[in-house]
This record gives sequence, C-alpha cells and structure tokens, in this order.
Amino acid sequence: MKHAFTDAAWRLIAPILPCKSRGVPRVDDRRALNGISWILRSGTTWRDLPGRYGPYTTCCNRFVRWCSAGVLDRILPAISHRDDAEVQMIDSTIIRAHQHASCIQNGTSEGFGCSRRGLTTKIHESVDANGPPLQVMITGGQQHDSLMARALLEGLPNSGMVLADKAYDATEIRTFTSLRGGWANIPPRRNRRGSDLFQSHLYNHRNHVERFFNRMKQCWRIATRYEKHAANFLAFVKLAATRLWLRVKESAA
Repeated sequence: MKHAFTDAAWRLIAPILPCKSRGVPRVDDRRALNGISWILRSGTTWRDLPGRYGPYTTCCNRFVRWCSAGVLDRILPAISHRDDAEVQMIDSTIIRAHQHASCIQNGTSEGFGCSRRGLTTKIHESVDANGPPLQVMITGGQQHDSLMARALLEGLPNSGMVLADKAYDATEIRTFTSLRGGWANIPPRRNRRGSDLFQSHLYNHRNHVERFFNRMKQCWRIATRYEKHAANFLAFVKLAATRLWLRVKESAA
C-alpha cells in the first residue's frame, strides 16, 4: 500500500506502541498507523480514508488516543541518532492555518498566532548534518526564532557546531552554545561588535534544514494546518519526521 510502513520500519515502531488490550478484537495497530500516515500525506479528511485501512473512526480515535498518551512523542527520540549529531542546524518555517482549524476559543493557547500571513503556526526544528530531524517544536506564527533556540538545543550533544541564520544572532545563544562546549557558526548582524568567528564555507551546508522543510511540506496535512489542537498537529509533524528517519535507516541498510 502507498505510504504504508515497511516491515523493517514496523519492527522499530511496534515495541513503542501500547500493548494490545483484552476483549473484542480490534483493527491491527499497523493497519491503523498506515491509515494515519495516509491522512498525513494526502491531507484529506478522516471521513475520506480508504476502507483498506479500516473504519475511519477507528483510525481517528486511535490517533487522538496515542496523542493523549504521548505515544507518537516517544517514537521520534527512539529511532533518531542524537548522540552522533556533531553538527546541529536550527531554523523555523511558517504554516498557514485553515479557517476551520481556528474556530476554537482562546486559540493562542493551541499554537496559533497572528503574523503577516494571517493566522499561522511556526514549526521550529533542529536537524543533524545530513538533514534528519533531532528536535521538533511548534509555537504561534508571531514567535521570534531566537526565543526557541535554547529549547531546540537542550537534550542534544553538547559539543559540536550549531548552524543558524541571522535571526539567531544573539549573545545569549552564542554564550549558551559555548558553555555547552560547542560553537555557534552564525552570520553576525551589522550592528554586532566583537570578532565572532564565522566560517562561510561551513555555513553553506545549512541548506540541509531548508531541504528538510521542503520534504516535510510534501505532507499536505502539514503544508496547511487543519488541526484545531496543537498536540494533534505536533503529532503529525513528528510522524512526518519519523518517516524521514526511517527512510534514512532503510537506505543505509
């Protein structure tokens, strides 16, 4: 089936999913996860889910249940190689929200924000030297990139080089990276004083994070935000990131 998980990918994911409950036989977890992946890639509504994935209500309910239990949050750290991230690249991208996603009271608490593009959500990412994601977060579209840099780098290897654009050129970010034993290779702003070391030939490799966003937005459920709740949208983003890691593992094998 198109967009379905391979046998090798399923062997990595299956141990992370909750144990099957007793009682009436239910739709297989792999079949339901393939249905969720189909929704992620196609961007269509749950009601239009093909019958080969089982009842659409079952896939939708299981997705919401896994989001509430934090199951999808545990898959990405489990399969990603964070210990080998000698080069870490951070950046963000803007996602426009669909009009039906914004009809919730106090929407700002659900990762919505007003920017020049209207009601939007911003995805913050940190990737390694080859492009696979290491850390994923979402905020409102008006959130400045530099405010999320520290959260993106925490939990990752201390040493190594951090690549980022001018939006992250802040003394706090450079100091935080240095205290962790790393080096922030960020192009300085015009008004910055001092002799901060910047290597332009290394900065050219930052295009990997842009490529990552390009691959992620091929999933229509992410290119436009249809989810009302931030937890559900973040789960779709992490599932897309997981698929990219699985693709890297399968190509290496």
